[in-house]
Amino acid sequence: MAVARESPASPGVDRRSVELDTIASVLPIERRDELAELLSDQDVETLRHLVNEGMGANTLRALTSDLAYLEAWGLAATGRSLPWPAPEALLLKFVAHHLWDPEKRAADPDHGMPAAVDENLRHQGFLKSIGPHAPDTVRRRLANWSTLTKWRGLDGAFASPALKAAIRLAVRSVPRTRRRKSAKAVTGDILQRLLGTCANDSLRDIRDRAILMVAFASGGRRRSEIAGLRVEQLSSDAPIEMSEGTFLPSLAIHLGRTKTTTGEQDEIVYLTGRPVEALNAWMVAAGIERGSVFRGIGRWGNVSMRALDPQSINAILKQRAEMAGLEVGEFSAHGLRSGYLTEAANRGIPLPEAMEQSRHRSVQQASSYYNSAERRSGKAARLLA
Repeated sequence: MAVARESPASPGVDRRSVELDTIASVLPIERRDELAELLSDQDVETLRHLVNEGMGANTLRALTSDLAYLEAWGLAATGRSLPWPAPEALLLKFVAHHLWDPEKRAADPDHGMPAAVDENLRHQGFLKSIGPHAPDTVRRRLANWSTLTKWRGLDGAFASPALKAAIRLAVRSVPRTRRRKSAKAVTGDILQRLLGTCANDSLRDIRDRAILMVAFASGGRRRSEIAGLRVEQLSSDAPIEMSEGTFLPSLAIHLGRTKTTTGEQDEIVYLTGRPVEALNAWMVAAGIERGSVFRGIGRWGNVSMRALDPQSINAILKQRAEMAGLEVGEFSAHGLRSGYLTEAANRGIPLPEAMEQSRHRSVQQASSYYNSAERRSGKAARLLA
C-alpha cells in the first residue's frame, strides 16, 4: 500500500524539525527528522503543550515513542494519518493487528497484521519482534492514544465495551508467560566482573565504569535516569568520615520527578566512595562541566555533546557482560535495579534503608527480592545441606 506523507524537503517538515529541536532539552529525540515527517503539526503542538505543562520527561518520551508508532501504523494500515478522535473501528483494527493467535495465523494468512503493513513497519524500524505484541504493550499504546486524544480536547471510544472485550478475548486466546525484565540480577559479584572489563584508561572504559557504578550504587537507577543525568542534578556533600583521618567523597543526585513520584517532589539519592571517584574521573577525562553527564564517544575518541539514549545503557551492560564471559541474553540494564536490592538483602541491609536509596514505592515489590534471598539461605532450602 502506498503511504502518503510529506516530502522530507517540504517546508512543513523543516518547520516541525525546528519545533522538535526546541523541546529536545526536555524531550530527547534521536529520530527528529524522521519524526518531523511522520508527525502532524497538531502532534508536535500537542507535545509542545505537554512540555509546557511540566509533564515528566520519561512520560513524554513514552508518549512520543507511542505516538510515532501509532502514526506509522495508521499510515501503513489505512494510507492516511491518524484521525482524531479515532473511531472505534480503527481501535479494533489496531487490536486485531497486534494481538493474534500464531496457530491461527499459520492456517489463515489474513489473520493478524497484514503482511504489507508488517513489512512497512519493519522497514522503518518500528517493528522488530516476531509474532503478536505483548498485551501490556498494546494496552499502554492504547492508553497513551487515549491520553493524547484527551489533551486535544476530544473524546474517544477507548472505554467502549467492544474494545475491552476484544482485548480480553485476544489475551485469553494466546496465554503468555510473564517474564522478569532481566532474567538475572546484577549482584555485587557480577558487577565486579563487569567492572573488570573496564580496567584500562580509555575514555570508554572510564565512562562505562562510571555508568555501572553510579547506576548500581544509586539504588539501581533506571536506564532512562542514567542516560538523562545532567551535571545540574549533582551536588557535592561533605566527605564522610569512616575512621580517624579517613574520608570518603560524597555526592547527592537530585532525580527530580521520577516514574514513582508526582507533583514537584524532588527525589534525592546519595553516592559515597568509589562511585563518586569513578564519576568524577569520567567528567574530568571527558571535560564535562555542564549538560549531559553520560555521552556518546565517537570513533576517534571525540565526546559527543548529546546524551546517550536509554537503549545505549542497556547495550553497554550487555557488551560488558559479553566481555566478562557471561551469557548476554541473561542480563539487561534492569538487572542493576533488581541486583541492588538483591545485594542489599544478601548483606543484611534493612529493607526500609535499601528502599530509601532505590526509591521503590511498593514494599511488596521491593520485599520480593528480600524474600528470595532469605529463602535461598533459610533452613527450608538447606534440608540436605
